[in-house]
Amino acid sequence: MDNSLIVTVLIYIYQFFNFAWPIFTWGLIIYILSSWLPALRESAFGDFLGKVYEPLLEPFRRMIPPLGGVLDLSPIILIIIFNLFQFGLNEIFRVLIMWAS
Repeated sequence: MDNSLIVTVLIYIYQFFNFAWPIFTWGLIIYILSSWLPALRESAFGDFLGKVYEPLLEPFRRMIPPLGGVLDLSPIILIIIFNLFQFGLNEIFRVLIMWAS
């Protein structure tokens, strides 16, 4: 297979990831803020966000109990992990693209 084709495919995957990942992260932030707006959390959109993000948040909620029984830190930890994951994948793609060029 031609290296230029591999590089092109890697660049498209890299660009798609960098387009979709911030949307995914902002969706988490909207889901977190929707806890302050019960009408949003109970809407169809809130149900959709719950189906997407609750399975990701649940393991962290089991490990990190809420502070004072009120403040849930699991979304903050998940956002930090998302950012580390994004940084790691960007570096992997950068190395792969440089290696294939």
